[in-house]
Amino acid sequence: MEQRQELLCRINQTGRRLSKGQKRIAEYIVNHYDKAAFMTASKLGDKVEVSESTVVRFALALGYDGYPELQKALQEMIRNRLTAVQRVEMTGDMNEATVLSTVLKADMQNIRQTLEDVDEVTFSKVIDELAAAKRVYVVGVRSSAPLAQFLGYYMSFIRDNVKTVTAGISDVQEQVVRVGENDVVLGVSFPRYSRRTIEAMHYAKEHGATVISITDTPLSPLGQASDLCLTARSDMASFVDSLVAPMSLINALIVALSLRYRTEVAQHFERLEDLWEHNNVYIGKENENV
Repeated sequence: MEQRQELLCRINQTGRRLSKGQKRIAEYIVNHYDKAAFMTASKLGDKVEVSESTVVRFALALGYDGYPELQKALQEMIRNRLTAVQRVEMTGDMNEATVLSTVLKADMQNIRQTLEDVDEVTFSKVIDELAAAKRVYVVGVRSSAPLAQFLGYYMSFIRDNVKTVTAGISDVQEQVVRVGENDVVLGVSFPRYSRRTIEAMHYAKEHGATVISITDTPLSPLGQASDLCLTARSDMASFVDSLVAPMSLINALIVALSLRYRTEVAQHFERLEDLWEHNNVYIGKENENV
């Protein structure tokens, strides 16, 4: 909603300076922004019967660096409602020869933006809550399940009573049914947001638990349902969610939490190393020359 208001504000502010052709573009976008989000400048021009250059000048008149930036703003407006088919359409103009550099550069930008946006005070508060909690439930389903599993896996090395909640035989809410005061529920989800994760967070809050979210914006359903919210950029390259920045944020959480339990973690891993060596879990020095 916020992006839509910003775009409408830009159109209103420049309305008197727009040519007749540009006004037709503005009218079409206001009424059909969900369709315009996936049109090239050429296709949008054909739709409203203006030239491609007119569409480009329209984007510049609104204050964007070019039409791709305007198109991205349109896609941001509807990203939570995008179907998988629409996500695939977002790559319509992507060149296969440059896809590797395009995707990796986009992921790098996501990490840079996350670093700029992250609130270090909130980050520290999250660590405080995770360290002090009686039990920690890490909730993430569908595309966010690997993030939740990664965080839960490493957090279990750091402290006791960590439960990872993902889709399984039992429903998500059933897996957090024992949640209560002094517990923490950490929900992870990005567009399209998981209804099951949000329901679990609401249930936890109703039963006195502290609720934390890792999501793309504090205005997301998860952000609004949580006591503390950490954000990470997750711009999509296609139907695939870009989870590089969220994973980097989770890495930072794990490292920061481990520093609170430095001695206990070291002792725990000493016992684990003996166990792993005894059970031949990993390839050891005796296998290095094989």
